[in-house]
Amino acid sequence: MFFWRRKPDKPRPAEPAGHQLPAEILKRVRRVELKTRRLVNESMAGEYHSVFKGRGMAFAEVREYQPGDDVRIIDWNVTSRMGHPYVKIYDEERELTVMLLVDASSSGQFGTRQQLKGEIAVEISALLAFSAIKNNDRVGLAIFTDRVEKFIPPKKGRDHVLRVIRELLCFRAERRGTDISAALEYLNRVLRKKSVVFLISDFISPEYDRPMRLTNKRHDLVAMSITDPREVDLPDVGLIELEDAETGERALVDTASAGFRDRYARIATERRADLKRRLGAMDVDHVDISTNEPYDRPLMHFFRRRTRKIH
Repeated sequence: MFFWRRKPDKPRPAEPAGHQLPAEILKRVRRVELKTRRLVNESMAGEYHSVFKGRGMAFAEVREYQPGDDVRIIDWNVTSRMGHPYVKIYDEERELTVMLLVDASSSGQFGTRQQLKGEIAVEISALLAFSAIKNNDRVGLAIFTDRVEKFIPPKKGRDHVLRVIRELLCFRAERRGTDISAALEYLNRVLRKKSVVFLISDFISPEYDRPMRLTNKRHDLVAMSITDPREVDLPDVGLIELEDAETGERALVDTASAGFRDRYARIATERRADLKRRLGAMDVDHVDISTNEPYDRPLMHFFRRRTRKIH
């Protein structure tokens, strides 16, 4: 697969919040909201909160010591005045910024199960956004191909999240390719405050290790890769024409050849293993999502795994 680079253009501004939308888009927004909010309310919000806690703790009050309290939080000044133990109580300082960095290249318009990869990316974005605002966090959005095509600054509130979902559903990319490096470099320029960055992509992109290392150093970066089973396993259906969604290149292949199917599967498997290895070497959290399974399962597994690591 061949890629090329060009100087990034200025991203298109997002449509105003009051922009009139077709009824079908509004219905799709509502469907996505209902589906993802249900998942948030049933299971995701608590997991999200336990993983992405605030950046500090603010003193709230003191209360009398109770059996089981950590002796390290005893307020010795108050204890000495009152004659029996008191402990300090803290409130979490949340105010996190969550940035959704979503790949909208042409390869996302592929899927052989119930949904396309790009459709799953939208729903994952909505799920994360609703989880964030339930915890009073700010949410922003950057949509990219081989350049960042749209950017929405982080804000709070349900109306803002619905706007983010509308932008994702209405978005029509001007370019076909993918450049994760350009997207990360853009984000590193515009994000001044340490943020939680969810990079949602199929990771079919030229080299991006260096900006990813930098992003992970400045922010809390989570890579979410979306794949489809047919990208790994081709069925035996005889002669077919394959087209690269991002370059338009076409090739006639014989899927009846076991040797060809084996090579195809080996290359795809090696690419996924290489992605996992590279992300691990950079200490970037990775969530592997497939179109043939509910996406909330690997998300929940990630949250629980990371919670165990934190505690």
